[in-house]
Amino acid sequence: MFYKDKPIDWLLDHILWVKVCNPEKDAKHCDRQKANLRIRFKPSLFQHVGTHSSLAGKIQKLKDKDFGKQALRKEHVNPAAEVSTSLKTYQHFTLEKAYMREDFFWAFTPTAGDFVRFRFFKPLRVERYFFRSGNIEHPEDKLYNTTVEILPFDSLQSDKEALHEGRGKPSKYHRTPDGYFQIGSFNKGIAEGEVDSSFGPLEALRLSIQTDSPVWVILSEIFIKKAD
Repeated sequence: MFYKDKPIDWLLDHILWVKVCNPEKDAKHCDRQKANLRIRFKPSLFQHVGTHSSLAGKIQKLKDKDFGKQALRKEHVNPAAEVSTSLKTYQHFTLEKAYMREDFFWAFTPTAGDFVRFRFFKPLRVERYFFRSGNIEHPEDKLYNTTVEILPFDSLQSDKEALHEGRGKPSKYHRTPDGYFQIGSFNKGIAEGEVDSSFGPLEALRLSIQTDSPVWVILSEIFIKKAD
């Protein structure tokens, strides 16, 4: 066969067809077999430009659904944790996938009192944290008026260490009724900072939404770095 006038995507599809499709099976079976073999990079590295096909007279408007999304940094692995949230997840954009850095987390409109929580399987010293909300396609779906909170494993020791210079002054960290300490907050959709080592090992880290929001929320990046 001579293929010089066939588009490259057709050539690739034909190669897959030759490798896995059985002439005794139907088209649906063939499609499933090709899907198992086809490798697709996400987010896309290349994108069709323009509306004209290489086929004469054909107009097409193509856009990969994940083209242009921020690539997740695969070099970092978050510590093992149980993740939970009071937010209602949209479709398959789960918090678990976001924490594993496989996708982003997308949820319906938050209200005051909603939370996103990471409870570590064993007490863990955390050095720093970074959270990014919103993404390129939905830049307004950010966390607003949201605090970053930690739950120390040894709460009595943390009470002592959180006091300024040990002189009985009020703690520089606000403590919530359920024992968490507020150590940061979101600004322009981003929260980042270091965790005071005096808190010792942590049991959990939580994002607490303080007021109702008019928009949905996306967590596009979650970075929790444990101390060496």
